[in-house]
Amino acid sequence: MNSPTVAKSRRLRSTIYSSRIEKQGLKSYTVYNHMLLPAGFSDSLEESYYHLKEHVQVWDVAAERQIQITGKDASELIQLMTPRNLSKSIEGKCYYCPIVDDNGFLINDPVILKFNDSKWWVSIADSDLLLFAKGLAIGKNFDVNISEPNVNIMAVQGPKSFSLMSRVFGKEILDLKFYNFKYYDFNGSSYLVARSGWSKQGGFEIYVEDDDAGLKLYDEFFKIGDEFKVKPGCPHLIERIESGLLSYGNDIDLNDNPFECGFDKFVDLDNEFNFLGKEKLKKIKQNGISKKLMGAIIDIKEIQMTGSLSLFFDNKVIGELRSAVYSPTFDKVIGIAMIDKPYFKVDQEFEINLIDKSNKNIHKGKICELPFV
Repeated sequence: MNSPTVAKSRRLRSTIYSSRIEKQGLKSYTVYNHMLLPAGFSDSLEESYYHLKEHVQVWDVAAERQIQITGKDASELIQLMTPRNLSKSIEGKCYYCPIVDDNGFLINDPVILKFNDSKWWVSIADSDLLLFAKGLAIGKNFDVNISEPNVNIMAVQGPKSFSLMSRVFGKEILDLKFYNFKYYDFNGSSYLVARSGWSKQGGFEIYVEDDDAGLKLYDEFFKIGDEFKVKPGCPHLIERIESGLLSYGNDIDLNDNPFECGFDKFVDLDNEFNFLGKEKLKKIKQNGISKKLMGAIIDIKEIQMTGSLSLFFDNKVIGELRSAVYSPTFDKVIGIAMIDKPYFKVDQEFEINLIDKSNKNIHKGKICELPFV
């Protein structure tokens, strides 16, 4: 049976790297921010998992779009969208920030880059945050310009990413601190490089502002990368669940608030700065949460998910499994689940009803903390 394909269009954009990755064994795309995001290559999921943890991969993550906010009121607009206190933010640093609406529910969880008080980039997860920012700016009559610049990120991830990057940009890049960014030159072009990435194996994200320069850099990584065993890759399901890296739209969404998702340290309710949903979040903190994002370990070695799956205890639904995958490290399926009160506690047992190859529908599991490793 033929596998279905995704029809490309202007509405569903390719990336500047598509011509490269499709020749490197790309097997599947997903859709992210109305754009194609690579989802798998010729290696199996487990082969790619071990390679990422041992060597280095170059990822096309251009679907991680940027919202550029500039102007006199740029900082005020940025702060209005997030409960994280950015009053002491520093130029050249990245900040992970939950974005909330007027009820305190999560709209996005981007990384925000501060260039200066009048220029910010918001590196967004998969939701239309640009429209939300525009609406706030119009409603507040802010003096800002909001746009999506032509920025196409490639990520270099894995323990050997440091050797590969220093070979291209020089040893100076090794001095770049975690969640900091800076411009570096290569072959006559300048690239914004951040010490960041959607894995915990170490690495960098390169914010490419010139298409031709981006392709030249991409080709250079593979030209010189044999000694580091470089391969193309993409955000990795096993590695990111083990690491507790959350996916907006999968693990968290508009029905959740920051406290339920473990973002307490990014919510500052004790300062005078204003943000949307502040009073609602104060009430939530005072009353306590009714559900919580937790890890789940299930006594099976395979799972297929296309939507949330209910978890049961004593024939009562106690939560839902939102993402899951087989982990070679644990030799079991692990996942991220939203668990109802009072069941969100370590070692809480549950059952899950699956139709699988074992012909055994009911399987057992336990709740645990995040991250797994």
